[in-house]
Amino acid sequence: MFSHLIPAAKDPILSQSLACLQDARTNKLDLGVGVYRNEQGVTPVLQSVKRAEERLLNTQESKGYVGLAGCERFNNAMIELLLGENSSRSRAVAVQTPGASGALRLLADVIVMANPSAKIWMSDLSYANHAPIMKTAGVEVAYYPYFDPQTKMVNETAMLATLSTLGKNDVVLLHGCCHNPTGADLSYRAWQSITEMANAQGFLPFIDMAYQGFGDGMEEDAAGFRYLAERVPAYLVASSCSKNFGLYRERTGLAVIASDTLQQSECIKSRIMECARSSYTMPPDHGAAIVRTILEDQALKEFWLTEVTQMRQRIQGVRSSLVDAMKIQTGTHQFDFIAQHKGMFSVIGASADQVTRLREQFGVYLVDGGRINLAGLKESDVPFLAGALSEVMAP
Repeated sequence: MFSHLIPAAKDPILSQSLACLQDARTNKLDLGVGVYRNEQGVTPVLQSVKRAEERLLNTQESKGYVGLAGCERFNNAMIELLLGENSSRSRAVAVQTPGASGALRLLADVIVMANPSAKIWMSDLSYANHAPIMKTAGVEVAYYPYFDPQTKMVNETAMLATLSTLGKNDVVLLHGCCHNPTGADLSYRAWQSITEMANAQGFLPFIDMAYQGFGDGMEEDAAGFRYLAERVPAYLVASSCSKNFGLYRERTGLAVIASDTLQQSECIKSRIMECARSSYTMPPDHGAAIVRTILEDQALKEFWLTEVTQMRQRIQGVRSSLVDAMKIQTGTHQFDFIAQHKGMFSVIGASADQVTRLREQFGVYLVDGGRINLAGLKESDVPFLAGALSEVMAP
């Protein structure tokens, strides 16, 4: 039955981490896989998470199924984190999912269920798993202009020009903040323009919110999305707790649906749960229980927010240090854009040959396309990285 199968292509991100792990050199850098690491090079368990786990250990009395929708207390707490006091909360419902990738897939499934002719538009560049998930679900994929390789920022003029041509059969996938892979975020004015277009033309906004709190702050990172949510008749959100709660291996995600009425939102939710039933059935509980415990306790929530701030500030500090080091190494401002980017990543403009040379000559592992994970870089490694980049990329 299986003799005709050939091996799958290597994952473009995870394969780099495996190659770095197998590299015998001691002076090497894994800046590919998108995980946060502290100054000791460790992805830590947050202290707020440990406190929540201790509480769960002492109080949790069952490991029974949580239901198709997952933990509704988690769902409601996450909706509040995403939307704040936004008026669309009155018509927003959610389903707990196995990671944000699980949310992306379930929402793609319900898009196909609602409109088999739908086309989803995503940024060029976009998260490596966006297109495979959508295509596997049966959604046609197209791209709108986004990243300007010259300025290393968003080409909002070109992006909005493309979006102005879309209509009711189109879904527009937007990164809520801390764009992956580029680090270049939309301006607030662009969010306003997209909102106007969605209302006038009828396309459906679909927000991937994976890094809330890692850009400018928990509230600031949601500002553009909340503006849109308050004004459009319907939207979808895939949200992740991997980064800002550090729950990578717990696979804790959320699919949010907001239609024009709560009744219609609940109808869509029922169909999403139907999709869940036919695939994984029940989501895992532990990560959602941790998040719910943190968000429902104001003191613990404030402690968690402090930890998120510390992670964000460390990433921002690494960005600034790398920019300063590159100025010294190259005598130019060629890499100043890194300080303007938000979140964990930046696309630095390295060609395929340069990525290969960085890997082979210096043991610096980047994702093909030149994405670098600043959140995986220690301050003490900045001089080594700056030297490698200047050797390979400086004009």
